Amino acid sequence: MVSQYVPQEIDEKWQQHWETLGIYKAVDNDKKPKFYSLVMFPYPSGDLHMGHMRVYTISDVISRHRRMLGYNVLNPMGWDAFGLPAENAAIKNQKHPQDWTKSNIKFMRDSQLKKLGTSYDWEREVTTCDVDYYRWTQWLFLKMYEAGLAERKEAPVNWCPDCLTVLANEQVVNDGFCWRHLETRVEQRLMSQWFLRITKYADELLADLDTLKGWPERVRVMQQNWIGKSHGAELFFTVESAPNIQIKVFTTRPDTVFGVSYLVLAPENPLVEKLTTPENLPRVREYVEASKLKSDRDRMIGGSADAAPAAGSDGASPVAAPAKPKTGVDTGAFVINPFNGDVVPILVSDYVLMNYGTGAVMGVPAHDERDFAFARALNMPVREVISPDGKAANALNEPYLEEGVLLNSGSFDGLKSTEARARIISWAEQHLAGKERVQYRLRDWLISRQRYWGCPIPLVHCEKCGIKPVKESDLPVVLPVEGVEFTGKGGSPLAKMSSFLDVKCPQCGGDARRETDTMDTFIDSSWYFLRYVDANNPQEAFAQDKVNYWMPVDQYVGGVEHAILHLLYSRFFTRALKDMGLVKCTEPFTNLLSQGMVTMHSPISGRTEKMSKSRGNVVGTTEFFKHYGADAARLFTLFASPPEQELEWNEDGAVGQYRFLSRVWRLVADLKEKGVIDPKVQGAGGVFDHSQLDDVSRGVMRLVHKTIKAVSSDLSPERYIFNTAIARCMELVNALYKYVADESNLSSAQGKEVLTFAVKNLLLLMAPMAPHISEELWHQCGFASSLQESIHVHAWPTFDDKLTIDDQIELVLQVNGKIVSKIAAPRGLTREAAEALALADDKVQAKMNGSVLRKVIVVPDKLVNIVI
Repeated sequence: MVSQYVPQEIDEKWQQHWETLGIYKAVDNDKKPKFYSLVMFPYPSGDLHMGHMRVYTISDVISRHRRMLGYNVLNPMGWDAFGLPAENAAIKNQKHPQDWTKSNIKFMRDSQLKKLGTSYDWEREVTTCDVDYYRWTQWLFLKMYEAGLAERKEAPVNWCPDCLTVLANEQVVNDGFCWRHLETRVEQRLMSQWFLRITKYADELLADLDTLKGWPERVRVMQQNWIGKSHGAELFFTVESAPNIQIKVFTTRPDTVFGVSYLVLAPENPLVEKLTTPENLPRVREYVEASKLKSDRDRMIGGSADAAPAAGSDGASPVAAPAKPKTGVDTGAFVINPFNGDVVPILVSDYVLMNYGTGAVMGVPAHDERDFAFARALNMPVREVISPDGKAANALNEPYLEEGVLLNSGSFDGLKSTEARARIISWAEQHLAGKERVQYRLRDWLISRQRYWGCPIPLVHCEKCGIKPVKESDLPVVLPVEGVEFTGKGGSPLAKMSSFLDVKCPQCGGDARRETDTMDTFIDSSWYFLRYVDANNPQEAFAQDKVNYWMPVDQYVGGVEHAILHLLYSRFFTRALKDMGLVKCTEPFTNLLSQGMVTMHSPISGRTEKMSKSRGNVVGTTEFFKHYGADAARLFTLFASPPEQELEWNEDGAVGQYRFLSRVWRLVADLKEKGVIDPKVQGAGGVFDHSQLDDVSRGVMRLVHKTIKAVSSDLSPERYIFNTAIARCMELVNALYKYVADESNLSSAQGKEVLTFAVKNLLLLMAPMAPHISEELWHQCGFASSLQESIHVHAWPTFDDKLTIDDQIELVLQVNGKIVSKIAAPRGLTREAAEALALADDKVQAKMNGSVLRKVIVVPDKLVNIVI
């Protein structure tokens, strides 16, 4: 056995051998308890850096540990392969997205993920752009369509007039310009789009967050805020010049309705054109056109509380960006407040969104921060209707936002605001002026993409029959590969391909046209975990017995950036499929671990930022593996910080893990060379007469049992604290080096038994975290009887709880409650013996100084308090 650790000589050897043995294959419907371990599958961008490797290592450790605990583990991997980057690469390089994607997948799978030593069941690999996957994506869409969950309606999109195509939000740059034509303003246009009705499940998705005890609290809060359930009222304001028209507004504060001093319409609201007076129309139209150049996100910043959801990808908090100046124009029209008869002006402002609420809000500047700023900017009146004690303030320099007592509110004066809300809603319902309503921030899921590289929507447009679904027997609708031109202009290439476009109507048989929109890639990732359970089934998306055996996922691991959309969409999909009778589980993921990102100093910004190519701060996997091995990379990503926290990449720290592994190798190699390790000795299995061991050997044995207990706890779902698990192993290695420094421990029978037992369990504990070196040393030491065996399917070590308790304890000695001394004492002393030790202590005697002993208080194995 060589004395030096050379990972380049062992890593690839064991990776190939594990694949040959097939030890990572999951068994469907096995009698063992199942454990479905899942990591969020990657987009095949072409290259994974060390920042990506953290999440795969964490998930792999969990999978390996569970397998050693005796579970039937499903640990699959696949590729979220549709999407915009592949299409952009095709435009740039004139290389088909399929070729670009497949090439990237091969490199990332064979040269990166496998080289990391991951324990995936590659026979279940799925690739969302493969026909045998997206065929079933289309089938699931048809099921949604049949269930009334898919519908077509108009929605605003980002439109580039130079590209003549729709742009994704990510392609709108520099505050509203096209990423390809930096001088071209992107417009907002209304287009017919396909939606999935996720709002039908809003209440369920919100209520069941309380059942997700294994999810991080912050993720549950983020989803709760994204769904955004608000209780309030929908109130009706009659247009003064058109009594047959009522404008409906939603508010969470009906108790402030007497303070309304204006009403605001969204620029897209059809009533804008209808109600604006002729003299105001030119200015209003100019304002409406200007608003089309702004994204929803820009418009939401600084809007009214009832106007739109807070901007931001996580939806967990109010907008952090500075509020922009409030703008608006007067329509010249007025509405009548049904509660007090006040006639107030109708304005138009872009902070109100048509697709949130009713597209209209009431302005109450005295009691809404953003309404207050808007009123100040446009010189609108401020009417106080709530105060702490029901008395009017001399002047309002800022809005009053708290609960209070109503004033200037007619018959509701003197009521507490909490009581007034219900009374005002009741009055509105009795007088047909409004009704109680629940409003959600959550919008229906827009799934249409006017792009090529996505799953085709299996619908047909017939002039005679309308929109008709493709027959299930005619699936899949195959995305054409040959003859596709990528220019980035003029919309999707599919709309220009007659071979794809022209088709017969599935109902009447007449000429028809295929739907040319493709699906949002979030569709693919909303059910991939279901396909894994039956990945090679050509007859159905998944067999009932297999999906009901494996689901739900027991442990999901992925970045917090997916806390909202992906996780919410997956929860929606699972519920919809349950209602269709396709699955039994309600929630797809029982436990969720959201790992922190990996950061590093960026030479571009001069700051420590998320590891990214664009920031010039990535560390490649290939070179690191070549120099230090996969196990060193794995240990560093686990050791540098707890999994939920950020990890700053540090080359010295990563190399430090290589040095630790080298110490382990030298320790075991030296013991093997000297014939100390013998798997056949009696103590190898942990069967010892501990009373016959000397104190030092007994101490090592106790440390081994303590380490097993501690690492087992650290790797449990309740903790997942991998850095302390590694630290425990380091502590044990240090103790073993100290033990072997005494040559007598290498030659004595008890020394050999202790060391054999210690090394065997050290390797088992390290196996999930450092799989290559553990397997190599396991075989070198002879713990495996043949190459058909592997440490990774060996049983996880057990500990004797009695042996995790030290023989000696530290006994604290007090006089009148103050500590005067601490001494070592045998565990389990009688009260009398503990008292005698305390009274005999020199420091206690000096403190007592001949005083009369009143009483002695003994807390067994902890302290003795002498009262004088």
